[in-house]
Amino acid sequence: MRNSKDKSSMKGLNLFLILILLISSINISCGFEQSQPSLKTKNGKLTSAIIDQTRDDTLTQVIFDDLISKMAKDASNEYPVVMNFNKSQQAIYVIVVLQGEVDNGGFNQYYYNSSGQFAKFTPDALKLVGADRFAELVTMANKMFEAENKKIKKNQDGTLEGFSKSYENNPLNKFDKEFYAFEKKENLDALLVHYIRKHKADFVDR
Repeated sequence: MRNSKDKSSMKGLNLFLILILLISSINISCGFEQSQPSLKTKNGKLTSAIIDQTRDDTLTQVIFDDLISKMAKDASNEYPVVMNFNKSQQAIYVIVVLQGEVDNGGFNQYYYNSSGQFAKFTPDALKLVGADRFAELVTMANKMFEAENKKIKKNQDGTLEGFSKSYENNPLNKFDKEFYAFEKKENLDALLVHYIRKHKADFVDR
């Protein structure tokens, strides 16, 4: 039986999938929306001063917004753009995507969506910001996904029903519970903010 958080995640996931099916494609949904465009300068650049003036509770979103703005509106060029980011930018991007996907629909959703293409880079990104326990967990989840790929994808036929069914007896489910438990013990958001502040120059637009 799934716990209340699992059920809540499934409700959010169902709404998420309905929306993406309407646009006939599966795109990342991290729970971050571009909400503070006014923080940028008139030429759209993210400056050192803007980072300094941004509160900790919105800083990661401001950085993520800036990274998203470098992509096409439909994120069709997501992978090459992210691969062109510097290591710090890549780390923040893939970690925010990981957290958004897993919190919304678990690792099953993470690997199913475009976010899964960054899975192999994510453990190193987590280590970079000091989230070692999360890095170990994602490494184990990656290995499980590779080993049980056929079983996990068996019911994923592109329909909402098929995707929902793929959660049944899914070996990735156990990693969801561990991820949520880690979030209660270790503030991943605080680690991201600390890293951004310490490596501010890596996020300033040239």
